[in-house]
Amino acid sequence: MDLLALADFNLVARHGGFGRAARATGRPKATLSRRVLELENSLGLRLIERGARTLKLTQEGRALHERTAMLLTEIDEAAAAIASGGEKPRGRLRISAPLLFSQTAMGRLAAGFSLKYPEVRLEVTTEDRPVDMVEEAYDLVIRVNPAPDENLIGRIFLRDRLVVVASPDLKRPADGTAVPAVVRGTNDRSTAWTMQGGTIAVDPVLSLASLVMVRDAVRAGVGAGRLPISLVTHDIEAGRLALWGDVAGPEIALWALYPSRRLLSTRVSAFLEYLKGAFPDGTPEELAAYLCPWPDHPCLHA
Repeated sequence: MDLLALADFNLVARHGGFGRAARATGRPKATLSRRVLELENSLGLRLIERGARTLKLTQEGRALHERTAMLLTEIDEAAAAIASGGEKPRGRLRISAPLLFSQTAMGRLAAGFSLKYPEVRLEVTTEDRPVDMVEEAYDLVIRVNPAPDENLIGRIFLRDRLVVVASPDLKRPADGTAVPAVVRGTNDRSTAWTMQGGTIAVDPVLSLASLVMVRDAVRAGVGAGRLPISLVTHDIEAGRLALWGDVAGPEIALWALYPSRRLLSTRVSAFLEYLKGAFPDGTPEELAAYLCPWPDHPCLHA
């Protein structure tokens, strides 16, 4: 098999078309088309269905792309590592992270990592949905309590827990009366929250898209809210919020995941070590301190 033709095929498959691949790489569109056709002829298979305006991989083309794209990347990484003495991470590192972690911590993490490894081109996208790491070309994903996946391996780098908090002016009723609640998302129709030691009746009066928004609304006194302790530690310490108790259930675990079939690149290894350095014990207290690192930070005085 012609590896150069295979590389061009994967380039076209990744970008979703000959024109897009040509514009992204500066390669002539005609050259890419010819190389893919040569690969199809050598294999005796049609890999791409060519429409007037669209391009679609055949079943064989999708299988070839999924099984060879990572291998070609590893070959490039091996060559780069040998050329650089195998010590300095370089190249593109694409990461997907959940919304809350991105809003609160990822900017500072990304900046620090980029300063330490200036030859790595870090790209971070925010997604709460499951992503296909192969199809969407991610090197690493950060997820909260992910479902088991035999194609992914990784490690927990942070732990957190949910608590119920409210403005000090909102008192927890002793007679079981429902309290106004701020919830995340429009599908939460809960009428009670299970807490360690009992339940609390709630009346969702406000639905918001992110936990940062929920925290801000709870601060304003709209109602009680369920939030990660790391996000509200400083508010509790400053008296802006009152802690009503822990939510019953499993802990919140943040995982860093990567494909199990892929050799761990120097870039991914470096980012995992950077995470470990930022959160050596992986506790909620470390995350809270990371979110509010300076004595005059707004989070202490908001």
